[in-house]
Amino acid sequence: MILLIALAAATPAAPTQSADQQRFDKCVAMIDVDPVKAVDAAGTWRVEGGGVLARQCLGLAYAAQQRWLPALTAFEQAAQTAEKERDKRAGNLWVQAGNAALASGDASRARSAFDAAIAGGQVKGLELGEVHLDRARALVALGDARAARTDIDLALKLVPADPLGWLLSATLARRTGDLTRASADIAEAAKRSPDDASVALEAGNIAVLMGANEAARTAWTAAIKNAPDSPAAKSAAESLKRLGAPPKP
Repeated sequence: MILLIALAAATPAAPTQSADQQRFDKCVAMIDVDPVKAVDAAGTWRVEGGGVLARQCLGLAYAAQQRWLPALTAFEQAAQTAEKERDKRAGNLWVQAGNAALASGDASRARSAFDAAIAGGQVKGLELGEVHLDRARALVALGDARAARTDIDLALKLVPADPLGWLLSATLARRTGDLTRASADIAEAAKRSPDDASVALEAGNIAVLMGANEAARTAWTAAIKNAPDSPAAKSAAESLKRLGAPPKP
């Protein structure tokens, strides 16, 4: 949801739509107070002839309630309308659609949305790198590890400072049996985010496959310490149980 709102904030207003932009800003502000009311407001605006921004606010309001399928539909419609109108916001709208699709568990629609975002040529620089990472996540879910590797490698060139890119790269390398690369990439992730429980969990997963049980134990313990209530901590605790007690000196 944070990413979706950030993309909305980063979307420039069209020069001829200052009144619509003001209405959009009010609609987005309403989401923080009452997202259900914001859905009604955006829906009314859309019926009254609201275009891209009305549909985008509707998508954001649904996303705030984690109603991912209607959010996805609203973002897709906003992106399609933007494309027809040659509106430069289309790229970011496709990214929002893709993230809503990922959240809903629809990896196929996510990939299609990210394909459209990249193909449009409007998303550039750091944002483009993040889109390649998102598309890689969709591709992994679809079982296309080779294409996911291509996207991740592109992302690492565009956003080398993002620990998520290195984490995803390490995880994919582990799953495809390249433990040497997995180990190197998780080390890069740890440099950039040393207290991240997900990074520590993956470091332990890689270490245990390399036969370094004590390193795995240390990493999984760190995952639990860094974020005790997180899903990563729960997975780390389960892995520690399977590993068993450390050998006696």
